[in-house]
Amino acid sequence: MTESHGSDSRDHHMQDKDMPDWEKRFRAPRVSLPDWAEDAPDRSLFVSNATGTYELYAWDRSTGEQRQVTDRPNGTTDGVLTPDGAWIWWFDDKDGDEFGVWRRQRFDGGEDELAAPGLDPSYPAGLALGRDGRTAIVGRSTDEDGTTIHLARTGEPPTEIYRHRESAGVGDLSHDGRLIAIEHTEHGDAMHSALRVLRPDGTAVAELDDTKGGAEELGLEVLGFAPVDGDPRLLIGHQRRGRWEPLVWDVATGEETDLALELPGDVSAEWYPDGTGLLIAHSFEARSELFRYDLARRELVRIPTPAGSVSGATARPDGSVEYLWSSAAEPSAVRSTTGQVVLDPPGMKSPGSVPVEDVWVEGPGGRIHALVQRPAGTEGPLPTVFDIHGGPTWHDSDAFAAGPAAWVDHGYAVVRVNYRGSTGYGRAWTDALKHRVGLIELEDIAAVREWAVTSGLADPSRIVLTGGSWGGYLTLLGLGTQPDAWTVGIAAVPVADYVTAYHDEMESLKALDRTLLGGTPEEVPERFEASSPLTYVDRVQAPVYISAGVNDPRCPIRQIDNYVKRLEARSAIHEVYRYDAGHGSLVVDERIKQVRLELDFAERHLK
Repeated sequence: MTESHGSDSRDHHMQDKDMPDWEKRFRAPRVSLPDWAEDAPDRSLFVSNATGTYELYAWDRSTGEQRQVTDRPNGTTDGVLTPDGAWIWWFDDKDGDEFGVWRRQRFDGGEDELAAPGLDPSYPAGLALGRDGRTAIVGRSTDEDGTTIHLARTGEPPTEIYRHRESAGVGDLSHDGRLIAIEHTEHGDAMHSALRVLRPDGTAVAELDDTKGGAEELGLEVLGFAPVDGDPRLLIGHQRRGRWEPLVWDVATGEETDLALELPGDVSAEWYPDGTGLLIAHSFEARSELFRYDLARRELVRIPTPAGSVSGATARPDGSVEYLWSSAAEPSAVRSTTGQVVLDPPGMKSPGSVPVEDVWVEGPGGRIHALVQRPAGTEGPLPTVFDIHGGPTWHDSDAFAAGPAAWVDHGYAVVRVNYRGSTGYGRAWTDALKHRVGLIELEDIAAVREWAVTSGLADPSRIVLTGGSWGGYLTLLGLGTQPDAWTVGIAAVPVADYVTAYHDEMESLKALDRTLLGGTPEEVPERFEASSPLTYVDRVQAPVYISAGVNDPRCPIRQIDNYVKRLEARSAIHEVYRYDAGHGSLVVDERIKQVRLELDFAERHLK
């Protein structure tokens, strides 16, 4: 076994011309979609990797000035502007362990201070900030208390307004600060939330629960209160027609206005700043598009965007829309319907990659959608990488991704599978995972692998199974349950020993596992055993590479160590890389090192 620790330092003065394209894609400065203060729209907050680490930046649009807000060794991405734009709240954890406190800093700069004194460190469970400049609704999650929600006012001790053992979270605070919407799973199904609206003293105003009274439990989500003072309308998402759709719920009267949009995929929405319309985001078959919905006319108008994926969008006070767009072939850019460039980070520009091809494969649970990239001008059979997405409730899309592009640059075809459990294909597809967790996804992946071989794309003797998080879990589980199918396995931050992972992980993920598997390891031991990679470790034939963050609260290090010890006991070919971060790294050098190690491992073992 080969084992290494820590992060190496790279020569930041390397000339662009000497740097391979795959590395440029990671190093090129990029920015997130800027968030903006509701009552001070010239004040914005965004995330960028400009310094080599992802950190928060303040941007005064009126002057053009940009300022780095946070500066931590392992990066910072969780930040929120107060509605008046006076303060930036950011979450301070320890080296990626996701357990910490909220701090705040003035928009113009200055010392950080504790944002909600009196609240002990915890995992975050949502945050909503009041426009009075002194009120915050802070969601917290701990192993001891489950979920608690507090009202925190400057100069006053925090007041607990909600508590429950099951997972919950802050949804939104109304424009006038009189109503608080929360999502909760008191019914025990962590995949399908119910909604409750509270007053600031914690008393309930209204309830909406689609998990009761039907053959199947349906979920709800908070999308936001109307941005109008005294307006009790709450925009929510529902699954009543088998997919995510928005509706407007009048919390005061109970009236529900169903938009009944004739769009085939999942639909989300947010308010236009004047409350007269909704910005609609439609996701379908790995692509997305935008619309404006006029509430008075009940009229849907498409907002032109290029073919590809919109990973975030926001409507500005002048009616324009800013959105973060990319495709598999073109790097991400913050665009505007005005035609202007919103944010153009200076420095090196990211090279593009090759477009994706859509493949549909008949599987045991229905048609499976896969996205395929191959080096330009090549024909199969090719060494092929099955790059499996995490989540599991997520999906791969026609969006730019530096990881798959790196494999393509090195001569591999890349296949990404939106297995059962993925979003964007209807509720039944997403909810299909229960009880046979991991095994169901791998049935779909195996069906697409069969297509890749029989179509002539993939060389069956040179197929890599890889992924991060849930994708890393499926990698290890696939190596053990389908040992003849995979030549090499590369798992990043995986679940490796499901029972130990359950006992060590953060509380909200324990709730999700109880939902997926139908109980705890003590209540349904046979299901945990059937879904755990550790159960099949002695059947693994392929060389295995594992990388893991030592501070990871989602896929903790102890359960990975248990798996590695079993590999060691049978002298299986494997390498392990541990690094000082949590569930992945926000440091560009570290990420590049990990990709380089993965590429090298595959090259050595594919011969």
